[in-house]
Amino acid sequence: MKQPQSPVTGVLDEDQVFLDFGEHFGKSILEISDTTPDYYSFLIEQRDKGNFQIKRTKEKIFRLHCNSSLLN
Repeated sequence: MKQPQSPVTGVLDEDQVFLDFGEHFGKSILEISDTTPDYYSFLIEQRDKGNFQIKRTKEKIFRLHCNSSLLN
């Protein structure tokens, strides 16, 4: 059976991708979707605009990085 894709992380599970910036640093995308739905909507908008990327660290953790101009 086909798994649904996340609007933020795509095929990666939202509990496996962590924010690497801002006030929500270190929180998983799943946690953000549960606690701050407005910010989750913002992340969806930024993905649609292509303003962030997901990188895998040496520790095999997925981190969501945002374009630095958005943080100012």
